[in-house]
Amino acid sequence: MKLLILTQYYPPEIGAPQNRLHELAVRLRTYGMEVEVLTAMPNYPKMEVFPAYRDGQIREERIDGVRVYRSGIYVSKSTGIPARLLNYFSFVFTSWKRGRTLGRYDFLLVESPPLFLGISAMLLSRRLKAKLIFNVSDLWPESALKLGIVTNPVLLWFAWKLEARCYRKASLITGQTMGIVENIRERFRDKKLFWLPNGVDLGYYDPNKYQAQGFRERNGFTPSDCIFFYGGILGHAQGLETVMRAAKLVSDEPGIAIVLQGSGPEKEKLLQLKESLKLSNVHFLDPVPKSEMPFVLKEVDVALVPLRKLELFQGAIPSKLFEALAMKKPLLLGLEGEAKRHFIEKAAAGLSFEPENEKDLADKLRLFSQNRAWIAEMGEKGREYVKLYFNRDTIADDFMQELRKLAQESS
Repeated sequence: MKLLILTQYYPPEIGAPQNRLHELAVRLRTYGMEVEVLTAMPNYPKMEVFPAYRDGQIREERIDGVRVYRSGIYVSKSTGIPARLLNYFSFVFTSWKRGRTLGRYDFLLVESPPLFLGISAMLLSRRLKAKLIFNVSDLWPESALKLGIVTNPVLLWFAWKLEARCYRKASLITGQTMGIVENIRERFRDKKLFWLPNGVDLGYYDPNKYQAQGFRERNGFTPSDCIFFYGGILGHAQGLETVMRAAKLVSDEPGIAIVLQGSGPEKEKLLQLKESLKLSNVHFLDPVPKSEMPFVLKEVDVALVPLRKLELFQGAIPSKLFEALAMKKPLLLGLEGEAKRHFIEKAAAGLSFEPENEKDLADKLRLFSQNRAWIAEMGEKGREYVKLYFNRDTIADDFMQELRKLAQESS
């Protein structure tokens, strides 16, 4: 069987969808699936095409045995809607142009968002005689509307229509969380759905494999500091202003350090807020490659995972928490719903605070800082839980079985 993964984001870029899709591709190959990837010239998160790929220097390559085809994309540092739409639609066009020259496939899996890539996916699935698998990692346009990212009624109408058409054309819809799966099932009851969760490579994120390499010393932390670590996009959905205001409430308490590592559209605003609040306990660090993340996680104490207080996020499970739990780091989770049920209520792998409630977050920062024994206890429980339910090897095996069933249904 042969699978083409169509995605705007892929290594050597760093990020959640990049890692998740690549890890899936590598594992499916071990089960005998021939997997290829059609993606854009790498440019995220700086919105600059990586030097090695400029001027189309690398149009085809292999990454860990996976053949990767590259097509052009418009990139701009502007965060405005016009620039973002040009970014999305340029890859819709170039991916169609490049993809139609490829051979036939049994399946085409497209990653959404961006939802607009569904246009290219539907055209290519017909051209390449491949069954369309629509993989939803975030509900679009619902999330864009509720976050206030898109307010234009014409654009929203188009997006709702496109979403429905993509789902109807898909032979299989996969959702990253059960919340996403149930949301789609309620609206499209006749469609075949499958839970394809994110997970973690327990062999790679193994705390016993790594030694401290001076993260604390390089960044001015002492051995006694309790470091609360957020690593990921600094964007609209995370509600990181709440973290900043909570930091102000605990600013007179020694030993509490908050690290925000990453980049994104809200970074400048957050830096300005840090300055206006005079926060010495909040530290901004640049993103690092995947190869460095285990060493960072080895030396921090608690993984801070916030999101805004929206019903939309009841079914969200941010990918960053899996690596932290695998490295035996407990969670300080600002999220209701599915993630809280899994990791706080069932796994007992951390504490939760009410999303966008800085006082509650400040209280939990103090609790962890004053009860250091909890960190090791909750960390052990977290690794055991992801080992049972979110092991990437098991996830890929289950998906492979689903693909075999899908292939048999049409034979």
